Amino acid sequence: MRLLFLGDVVGRAGRLAVAERLAGLRADWGLDFVVVNGENATAGAGLSPEHARALLAAGADVVTLGDHAFDMRDMEAFIEQEPRILRPLNFAKAAPGRGARLYDVPGGRKVLVAAALGQVFMKRPFDDPFSALEPVLRAHPLGGMANAVLVEVHAEATSEKMALGHWCDGRATVVVGTHTHIPTADAQILPAGTGYLSDAGMCGDYDSVIGMDKAEPMRRFITGMSKGRFEPAGGVATLCGLFAETDDRTGRPLRIAPVRLGGRLPQALP
Repeated sequence: MRLLFLGDVVGRAGRLAVAERLAGLRADWGLDFVVVNGENATAGAGLSPEHARALLAAGADVVTLGDHAFDMRDMEAFIEQEPRILRPLNFAKAAPGRGARLYDVPGGRKVLVAAALGQVFMKRPFDDPFSALEPVLRAHPLGGMANAVLVEVHAEATSEKMALGHWCDGRATVVVGTHTHIPTADAQILPAGTGYLSDAGMCGDYDSVIGMDKAEPMRRFITGMSKGRFEPAGGVATLCGLFAETDDRTGRPLRIAPVRLGGRLPQALP
């Protein structure tokens, strides 16, 4: 199976890049399943139902959310109607929607997608991601109910992401981090066979401060004062993510590779 994960889509530039390129990537790379993090796709914080539909129409099989999951209030109702949208497992016990789901893939195969939030340096005290993931992974063993298991860790601290990666080793096909918008250079296959990347990066304009127009973040750093809200940068976006080719029988990755396409970052192709 060929899987593609795309990191946080930021604003209109990120949405446009996904809309323009994802269908071609599905065809050119023979992709079987695509997961896209969309939590910054609407005005840089949150995801509206309209933009969720656009990402799905562009070729995403699943759209994941993070700590901004419900910044757009319409998402609270929409996520209950649309099974292809996932919020983090440990967002809140009473949160609408689901944080993990088993999806059908052509050829009778199945992929489990699960998302979890980190706790370290996050603005809210989210529940423990380890205990949130444990029953999901136990119920979907690799090579059994699931032909592949993709775990997304939406977190600030790379140490926490790495700890979760090693904890999932042998039980997930891929563990990939999101949230910091900066792609890391540590793509690897862990000792028990799980593919891992600390941060996939973002789908957004890198002539920015993590996807936001530079002026306001720089003003706040320099003066300690704000003048306005953050606005997503509107230049040409780079698509960032992770590609994995897997063994359908075992669920293990045969190979993984970072993806960077277009925009300002150097190209990285699978």
